[in-house]
Amino acid sequence: MRVATVHRSRMTAESVLGPVRLRLPPQANTAEYAVGDWVLVDPDSGLPLRRLDRRTLLQRRTEGGRLPQLIAANVDTLFIVTSCNEDLNPARLERYLALANEAGTTPVIVLTKADQVPDASPYIDRVTGLQRGLQVVSLNAKAPEAAATLAPWCGTGQTVALVGSSGVGKSSLLNTLADKSPEDAQPTGEIREDDAKGRHTTTSRSLHRISGGGLVIDTPGIRTLHVSDISVGLDLLFAEIAELAPQCRFRDCTHAHEPGCAVQAAVAAGSLDQARVDRWRKLLEENRSNTPVTSGPRGNKTTVLPGKRR
Repeated sequence: MRVATVHRSRMTAESVLGPVRLRLPPQANTAEYAVGDWVLVDPDSGLPLRRLDRRTLLQRRTEGGRLPQLIAANVDTLFIVTSCNEDLNPARLERYLALANEAGTTPVIVLTKADQVPDASPYIDRVTGLQRGLQVVSLNAKAPEAAATLAPWCGTGQTVALVGSSGVGKSSLLNTLADKSPEDAQPTGEIREDDAKGRHTTTSRSLHRISGGGLVIDTPGIRTLHVSDISVGLDLLFAEIAELAPQCRFRDCTHAHEPGCAVQAAVAAGSLDQARVDRWRKLLEENRSNTPVTSGPRGNKTTVLPGKRR
């Protein structure tokens, strides 16, 4: 079965026969499961027997949390949803891209509310260059055509997840992809006109069938996404910096002030944007600050949890 919802004391799953409420043993820790997990379930008792190995796992570390919060598992494509208004923030989108890269999913930027602006091209141009090979689409989340636009990633056997801020149209997009009837539709909320921010309408993660044959995982809006536990995600996001680094004179070059720095040389030559380097350095330092460090002799290692975040 495929885990469909995870709450503090209960879980549901999708089986070949439809939705099932799983029975949990006493003191079961549902935090160990993510929406999208595959589990073996005893057909008679309804008890989960074993969680199958995950192909991909989206997770984040919350403020003060000892363990990462599981967002979704076995996701093929991550739809990073933002809108053609003041909500569009390239620096925040880079955080989602790093998350997707680290998990091994394919990120796609989905620009909603394209019908509310005269031309979506300026918004597309602002995000297209955030990562090599990044695919960007613009649409009206409430229009039936949105499902056709996203169909290449939503076919049979594919799982997509929706992430983004509140009010960008994730719930509207879910209703369109899943072709939900008015009585079954996810509630949607309006955004404030002064700052284009929205209120949370989705309060928990959930799995839904897409009319095209795939599955979509809806997630609550994330106000703050801390970068932590990232190893390769930043190198993929800032590939042009990672490729220049081996050409620096010093192996531990910080690309800030050292002589013979290939990154700073590229900035001086105009082939690399200094603002891009600044954002790379900020995320790198945040990742180091927020990621637990394991140290000590073999057999007696201790893990130091992140301290106060910068």
